[in-house]
Amino acid sequence: MTHLMLAVREEVELLWEQIKELSERNQQPCYAPACCTETQPKTPNSKQC
Repeated sequence: MTHLMLAVREEVELLWEQIKELSERNQQPCYAPACCTETQPKTPNSKQC
């Protein structure tokens, strides 16, 4: 495998880990309005608690 392929594979693995963590965080209930607004962008389609 080339160096570029290895670098891409490592980056994809990191992104999959981030997706997994964010998905788990998204499944947790949100009790305080601050927890939803701190990490999410301010867009009209943002998830509201």
